[in-house]
Amino acid sequence: MKTRSDLSQRCYALLKNIPAGKVTTYKLLAEALDTQAYRAIGQILSKNPDLVTVPCHRVVKSDGEVGGYASGTAAKIALLQQEGIEVVDGHIHNLSAVLYVFNE
Repeated sequence: MKTRSDLSQRCYALLKNIPAGKVTTYKLLAEALDTQAYRAIGQILSKNPDLVTVPCHRVVKSDGEVGGYASGTAAKIALLQQEGIEVVDGHIHNLSAVLYVFNE
């Protein structure tokens, strides 16, 4: 039986594959982990113990809204912008152009 800790470790490992300048969504991340527990993924990311090596700032909502971040939304937006991602009114501009889809 898989535990929440197992899911957390798998989630953090997958996040390390997302390159700078790309984002994914909570839903795509959950699907890559073979779960529909989208909110659980959000909870796991909110408890990320290593924001430097596990880039959870690269996970956004399916509609392109930036969403939350352990260090605050402004910090998440700043990190995304440093990586070349344009954020307009709290949403990723041209989401489809910067969207990272697992296993493609």
